[in-house]
Amino acid sequence: MKSRSQLKRQAIIEAAKRIFKELGVAASSMDKLAEEAQVSKRTVYNHFATKEALVMHLVSELWQEAMTKNQGRYQVGVALEGQFAAIILTEIEFINSQEHIDLARVAIGHLFYNSDEMTREIEKMKQQETALIRWIKAAEADHKLQLDDANFANDQLMSLIKGHCFWPQVLACKPLLTEIERQHLAIETAKMFLSRYQVVS
Repeated sequence: MKSRSQLKRQAIIEAAKRIFKELGVAASSMDKLAEEAQVSKRTVYNHFATKEALVMHLVSELWQEAMTKNQGRYQVGVALEGQFAAIILTEIEFINSQEHIDLARVAIGHLFYNSDEMTREIEKMKQQETALIRWIKAAEADHKLQLDDANFANDQLMSLIKGHCFWPQVLACKPLLTEIERQHLAIETAKMFLSRYQVVS
């Protein structure tokens, strides 16, 4: 069971998600956040010294959720395309969700004008391995993929994925993908990646 302090902290975080989405970070105030969370302004400051600290918490939370959501593992002896497409689909389902897109807009909107913070956050993210890069490295170790640079190959993969199911939605150019579209994207992306890197026996 969460303590009273933990419940208040969570209320502040949920209020921030709603207010930042509605008004943007710049137009939001700690007073408004306190009102929305139904806590005192002092309580907000006790948990988060500044709005920026709260934004960075949301960014970190978003990244950690992305890291834990996809628990796919490389399976020795199993056909590559099927297992890889399944892991890609899990990634797509997370990053193409409405909550993820909404939070990403808030974070990008803030970090765009704070390049130093953006650089630091990107570096933190690069230090952690996702399920996709772990799968790629495991397949390489099993001599099923031939790579010069696993991280570069992973960047290529993420560009393929996000070019269809993240950036168009963040920029409000396209709606969220349907389940059929997500499955199609996962399968075709896996095929394209493997056509370049799979070892032909």
